[in-house]
Amino acid sequence: MTEGLGMTKSGKKVIAVAQKAANKVPAPSPNPMTNLILADIALRAGGALLRRGVEKGLVGTALGANKAGKIIKGRTMMQTLVGTALARVATRSVPGAIVVGGGLVAKSLYDRKQKRKAEVVGAAAVEEQAERGKKA
Repeated sequence: MTEGLGMTKSGKKVIAVAQKAANKVPAPSPNPMTNLILADIALRAGGALLRRGVEKGLVGTALGANKAGKIIKGRTMMQTLVGTALARVATRSVPGAIVVGGGLVAKSLYDRKQKRKAEVVGAAAVEEQAERGKKA
């Protein structure tokens, strides 16, 4: 596993010791299916927290962290479903990634061309979504 990575003997030794120690740690449950479910829940929860942090960071750079949180909370079910569907299409195949990526590039270029109008429309949509986030 560590071959070809340019590791020294001492580095390989440390990894071997760490793997041996990790193998001694008992699983949370003696039932393997329970452990699989626990791992799935942990990974999904971690992914959701990471996703929310990235979203808040990207939106928060322009609008502030407090408002970004309200905007993220104010998302409609349709916005969530569309985002999930596009992400799934983009990650399942190369053609899907090209189509979704191309659409995002086209939308960004269009918004840049229509700069003033895009800013006004986008600001109105952000305010409306932030209001929904306050109520949620």
